[in-house]
Amino acid sequence: MLTGRDALLAATGHHPYVRHALRRDQAVRGWRREGTVGWLLPPGESSAGGAVGAPGPALDAFADLWADGTLRPGQSVNLPRATAAEVAARLPVARTGEWDFLWATDPPARQPGQERVVRLTGADHPALAALVEEAYPGTTSRPGDPGIVDWYGIRDGERLIACGADRSRGDIGFLAGLTVAPGDRGRGLGAALTAGMTRALFARYDQVALGVYTVNVGAIRLYRRLGFTGTAPRSPAP
Repeated sequence: MLTGRDALLAATGHHPYVRHALRRDQAVRGWRREGTVGWLLPPGESSAGGAVGAPGPALDAFADLWADGTLRPGQSVNLPRATAAEVAARLPVARTGEWDFLWATDPPARQPGQERVVRLTGADHPALAALVEEAYPGTTSRPGDPGIVDWYGIRDGERLIACGADRSRGDIGFLAGLTVAPGDRGRGLGAALTAGMTRALFARYDQVALGVYTVNVGAIRLYRRLGFTGTAPRSPAP
């Protein structure tokens, strides 16, 4: 049994995903099984737990936790990449997804327009809400979310045309909800926003990360170009 964040970080070699997933003040417990390290989070988190390493031992461990009632209906876990069939064979899930946790260890090269990226305030929340609803209605990052540290954006005059959320937790920076107004895409604003936000977070953290669905190949190509070359393939099991 592994008790506490420090023990889990040591067991995983301070893996960037673990540094992000575990808050500094969390009372967390975990385990090591066949080279895979997993953990359970306290109640109230969006995910009940996660793991890094090989998917098979992680699935077996969470299947045992489901069987003994530790995991309950409606709770999700974030697993190393596994196929939908592998997950369904061990956990009673209706659907799974695939996303990549990407991280950078250095600030990106300067991008045209990145100087237009500014930190937003509470006064910008109505414009943020409107932009998010228009450009990225499926995102879970919205104004008023207590998990968001800051919002950043790009304006064209008085109009907000791009935005992104700082959802940093643990001890690395984390970008989320990056989006550009539909009518303003194709102008390099996504690169400018990502670069500007990443450089801002590197002023406070030694690594910066983000998550991206594997089907979003255009975004993945952009993030790779901007230095997000570290990769931890993930499979959430809701």
